[in-house]
Amino acid sequence: MADPTPQQELSYEAAREELVDVVRRLEAGGTTLEESLALWERGEHLATACQQWLDGARQRLDAALEDDD
Repeated sequence: MADPTPQQELSYEAAREELVDVVRRLEAGGTTLEESLALWERGEHLATACQQWLDGARQRLDAALEDDD
């Protein structure tokens, strides 16, 4: 696997796209155990990054709505 981009440098869209690719590769099989583990770990990191982006967006929306009140 290529040197992965650190989570903080990935946009939500990039992290999601890479996560979809990781899942596709895992589902396709044909990888060694070591490769599968590396893909799984990368997928976990990407899922966390996506969740952090979504949580941050929710906080920003909540703050904007609170300011309107």
